[in-house]
Amino acid sequence: MENLNFYLITDTHYFKNSLGARGKEYDAFMRFEQKCFAETEAINRSVFDWLKKADEADIVLIAGDLSFNGEKESHLEFIKLLGELKAAGKKVYVITADHDFKNQDDSCFAFDESGRLSPESTKREELYDLYYDFGFSDAIAVDRQHLSYVVQLCDGVRLLALNNDGADDGGRRFDEAHINWIKEQTKKARDDNQIMFAMNHYPLLPGQPIFSLIASAVQRESDAVTTMLADEGVHLVFTGHMHNQSINEKITESGNKFYDVCTGSIIAAPAVIRHVTITADNKAIIKSIETPDFEWDTNGRSCKKYLSDLFDSMILNMLDDMQYNPERMMQKFGIGDNKVICSAFKFAGKIINNITLGGLCRLLWIKCDKSIKNMLLKNYAAELVRGVFEGNQTFREGTPKGDIFLKFIKRLNPVFKKINLKTVDGRKADLFDILKNSAGNYDIDDYNTVLELEK
Repeated sequence: MENLNFYLITDTHYFKNSLGARGKEYDAFMRFEQKCFAETEAINRSVFDWLKKADEADIVLIAGDLSFNGEKESHLEFIKLLGELKAAGKKVYVITADHDFKNQDDSCFAFDESGRLSPESTKREELYDLYYDFGFSDAIAVDRQHLSYVVQLCDGVRLLALNNDGADDGGRRFDEAHINWIKEQTKKARDDNQIMFAMNHYPLLPGQPIFSLIASAVQRESDAVTTMLADEGVHLVFTGHMHNQSINEKITESGNKFYDVCTGSIIAAPAVIRHVTITADNKAIIKSIETPDFEWDTNGRSCKKYLSDLFDSMILNMLDDMQYNPERMMQKFGIGDNKVICSAFKFAGKIINNITLGGLCRLLWIKCDKSIKNMLLKNYAAELVRGVFEGNQTFREGTPKGDIFLKFIKRLNPVFKKINLKTVDGRKADLFDILKNSAGNYDIDDYNTVLELEK
């Protein structure tokens, strides 16, 4: 086989701006959002214009959450962009995910000066026909019930495009029929001496260790699914969903490698386009490209800076509400009306918003590097959390910010050991190790690397 090259993006969350993204209720909604809303049409246009001209690959993969929240008109406008890519000579393969449809009792939303609006939504059963020309029409195998398919990308390489949003309870699981279909396709790939890799919207391995504690952050029954895929000969998957940038590895008990390459959303920090080369000698060369600037009033900021500022404002708004409007914060996270928790939120918020790192370190008898002692704790917290999503986290041991974090969690480690937390796959959680490796990246480079695949 020759080398295969393709671009990959995910979580485009296209929203037709004319449906409504303005007004007081819109502003209130955006206080706690890390992803753009009104700007998504402009960002997608910029990315697609870039992809049309990009000449290192003629294949584009899009790993789910194509629309903002399942609006019918957003899908129709987004499909026009996909058509422009095809007209420019690109082969386009997409999967859909939970933001692309609404169940009967749910509704889409938009905002204008009158308040919240309810645009026409899309049903899951409509997605096959809507996106037929961008995967299903070229497929060599289709599981229509599960909106999954296999496509021959080139001589020697097949894509296993997976969707698992069909469970009646919204559980995002691979049912028995789907697993059997997957095994049929992986066996055919082995019999035909084909490399097969997968695209699944939901991460099959936790993007960051902290996500291993959050059920919605990782595929249901991820350990069993990843073991099955790796042992069946699928050693690489491209995912999205969490809007984070990460590359993680697992080795099964049988000794088979499995890599999950999770890519940040193009409409939220970190906004990234992947360029991938699958080589004839079974390597995956991963390169990351910043999302290009877009037509919007960004006050002179680049796309990267604009989206980073949006992420930070989400964290800072939460911390501000902890101090000044804890009831709104509690309502946002479904905590309810509890006066004790409300008072605790106010107290914690007041400290976080006003104390410096130097002041916190004095309280905890921790030595603080003079280069960061005047940094406000709230800004430190925003940068730390954003780093978890951006990947290649910089709060590592041996750096001023990383050393403070490690000293802090070491103080808390005796408490951590008494907390009986389990990961989503049922294993006992080592909170110190989870927090250390979520703040600092000590493993594979999350942006540019070479992965050794197995045949």
